[in-house]
Amino acid sequence: MLNRFSSILTGVAAISGALAAPSPAYSGDHANVTTSEIEGRADPGQKLVFAHFVVGIVSNRGSADDWDKDFQMAKAAGIDGFALNIGVDDFTDTQLNYAYDSAARNGMKAFISFDFNWYHTDQGEQVGQKINQYADRDAQLKIGDKVFASSFIGEGVNSQAIRNSAGHDIFWIPNFWSTTDVSQVDGLFNWVAWPNNGNNKAPTSSADLHTVVGNDDAYRNALGGKPFMARELPITDELLQTHFGPEVSYSKNWVFPSDMLIYLRWLEILANPPQYLELVTWNDYGESHYIGPLSTRHTDDGGSKWANDMPHTGWLDLSAPFIAAYKDGSNDVATHIAEDKIIYWYRATPKNINCDATDTTEADANNSTGNYFKGRPDGWDTLADDVFVVALLTSPGTVRVNTGGTAYDFAAPAGASGFSVPFNTGAQAFSLYRGDPNSPSLHAVSLKQIVNECPCGIYNFNAYVGTVPEQPADQLDGDGLAQFSTGLKVQCQSNTLGNVPAEPAITATMAASAVATQPPIRR
Repeated sequence: MLNRFSSILTGVAAISGALAAPSPAYSGDHANVTTSEIEGRADPGQKLVFAHFVVGIVSNRGSADDWDKDFQMAKAAGIDGFALNIGVDDFTDTQLNYAYDSAARNGMKAFISFDFNWYHTDQGEQVGQKINQYADRDAQLKIGDKVFASSFIGEGVNSQAIRNSAGHDIFWIPNFWSTTDVSQVDGLFNWVAWPNNGNNKAPTSSADLHTVVGNDDAYRNALGGKPFMARELPITDELLQTHFGPEVSYSKNWVFPSDMLIYLRWLEILANPPQYLELVTWNDYGESHYIGPLSTRHTDDGGSKWANDMPHTGWLDLSAPFIAAYKDGSNDVATHIAEDKIIYWYRATPKNINCDATDTTEADANNSTGNYFKGRPDGWDTLADDVFVVALLTSPGTVRVNTGGTAYDFAAPAGASGFSVPFNTGAQAFSLYRGDPNSPSLHAVSLKQIVNECPCGIYNFNAYVGTVPEQPADQLDGDGLAQFSTGLKVQCQSNTLGNVPAEPAITATMAASAVATQPPIRR
């Protein structure tokens, strides 16, 4: 069946056509980004977009220079600043200083997002002191005269103790439950941006489905007009694919319905825009929901096994015109598209492949920690074996997806449109035609083939994201691959994206519609 968007978002319409917007269009060029003077304090009514940046995996950065590429790429896409997720590592202040310096010289903003997996809810005073430590930095985001600060979880921390020790008026917008006492906060951040069963797992039927929209509405209703910060994921949101093995001290083995979710989530954001928006995440490679580059300097928490050869910066390209439309209060993106581009993604293996014989997460008889897992991740069968495509076009055209020799042609309108088709193993090719079907306006063969085998002997439900025109290969460096081979039971090569595969000969051609559909969850 065609157009099988496995995301479960309600009230979302397909997007196409024109929109009015005066801001500059995004070109997609991440290089040669010029810096600008830091803008003044944000107006309380201004829409802002942030990217969630995990500071805990960049202990190896040696100066502010190592932060520049991240800020420059984010700025080019229309992102206003980074939410700097911190724990209590001894390198935290070193990296925060580098980050604030880099943000300032690149015309970007930053604020601290306290991770209460590491902070404790009885540490309100320490949280306030940390806010105070960076409150007067040039790049610190302020709403009016209030210092912006946020959190990941932390329900139960004493918000007044934070305010008392911050030394400044603060704009406190934490990730608390929608049932919290909103008189203690300036706004709230909803972290959950993927369909779930209410217990942090994939839903099994409509009876246990908690929708993204329903969760957002609960926050809006509770806040009674106070600012709401929503979350947009790249896989996104979310193929939260965390399937660590014995080489790390914790394991997660689940996925959520994701497939076309990043595109559908953007449609929902434009249909009902929040005051603030946080893209989650820029660099959490271990949980597979990153939109920043693999190549910037960072350490390896074991997630390289799933992030290797799986670039996601195409999702940043996809997001750029939506960011511009969101800031302009528009519900369409056409006038923010200055050049034709196709973004595509897929898993590199079928979802029902059997990797249990070699999976590094197989239970060990000598394991006393009880945190290794065997088998496919929970929620695997809510995903589709599809190729997902979003076309960003300046004028109508025909988009062709050649998946392993079967071609699907879509009549794509000007603006943004999304499609999905069942995938075949082999090479994947993508084209845009206007007029002559033998002379494509755009064409590329993906560097990543779909194979019916277990990569490195493990399950990998991460997504490969590519673009047409194709970008240079984005690959992990030595530090980012430090844990790549640890625990693997088969020999495996990293950074294999090199020569372009041969384009598969087309053996069948099918016409397809550009209408987005939302079928029931499939288990």
